[in-house]
Amino acid sequence: MMHPKPAVPALLAALLFGASTPLAKRLGVEVEPLLLAGLLYAGSGLGLAIALGLRLRTRPEAGSTRLRIPLRDLPWLAAAVVAGGIIGPVLLMSGLQSTDGASASLLLNVEAVLTALIAWVVFKENADGHVVAGMAAIVAGGILLAWQPGAGHVSTGSVLIAAACLAWAVDNNLTRKVSANDAMLLACIKGLVAGACNTTLALAGGAALPSLGALAAILAVGFAGYGLSLVLFVVALRTLGTARTGAYFSVAPLFGVLIAFAIWPEVPPWTFWAAAGLMGVGVWLHLRERHGHLHEHEPMEHEHVHVHDEHHRHDHDTPSVDEPHSHVHRHGPLTHRHVHYPDIHHRHTH
Repeated sequence: MMHPKPAVPALLAALLFGASTPLAKRLGVEVEPLLLAGLLYAGSGLGLAIALGLRLRTRPEAGSTRLRIPLRDLPWLAAAVVAGGIIGPVLLMSGLQSTDGASASLLLNVEAVLTALIAWVVFKENADGHVVAGMAAIVAGGILLAWQPGAGHVSTGSVLIAAACLAWAVDNNLTRKVSANDAMLLACIKGLVAGACNTTLALAGGAALPSLGALAAILAVGFAGYGLSLVLFVVALRTLGTARTGAYFSVAPLFGVLIAFAIWPEVPPWTFWAAAGLMGVGVWLHLRERHGHLHEHEPMEHEHVHVHDEHHRHDHDTPSVDEPHSHVHRHGPLTHRHVHYPDIHHRHTH
């Protein structure tokens, strides 16, 4: 069995994101959907920008070497921001105009499936039986959680919502390509750009900003549910790969429903318990995965926070260096066997 610790950031990301929906509803704020998406992203970017500033102030020696994105990663990051931060929300808001809520909730589960398919087919992430079965169980749980008998048929807007899921699936896989960079910086950039674009589009379309108090509340929810959640999601991508991270993140609706029941107490329907059971089985199957084989590491140069383990055996100019630390380092060729995830050091083909 794989150690469960790498799954913690992905599950925490799902918890924070899942909490954002009932918390936004609890605020009782009525805001045009596209403007709400823009303000939530803006809260994410602004909050993380403040956090980065505080980090630089308290730890200038750590921040000065990490607050940059290598030129080779900028195209991947730009494409991820456009796909997930701009195209995805616009498609979703357009689709919601002609799709009932139950159908939309069901369709949003497509994101996890598309994320995994792109990771497996395009980027050649490995997928054994435990991972595939776990993904199927989690998605089935999500469908059951959103299912409402007699809620109506899927509207024509379903095509737009499915396209939004595809945009977010592409975003997830592209973000994985740059996940070795500072997670807070990546999330901050995505939040600021997506927030500015979506808010501008909404205001240009005639939407009106809410009151100052409501605006502050929305920004705060965005910081936690979109900002901190995205930081944890990037950390999970770095250690788990895209498909596994997407699977864990798919339990977000379950956390959302749990928090909703805590805010508005009621007896959960049988579908909730069945969905919780399916998602629990899915997470358990992922944690049971044991993937290990003889593999070869090709030469690679990158920068990320690390300790001097079996994959980091480089020397330093000074005899004593605190760990963990971050700097540009080069990996030489290495062939060995051990249990591993498709993390930033194990993205080989199978």
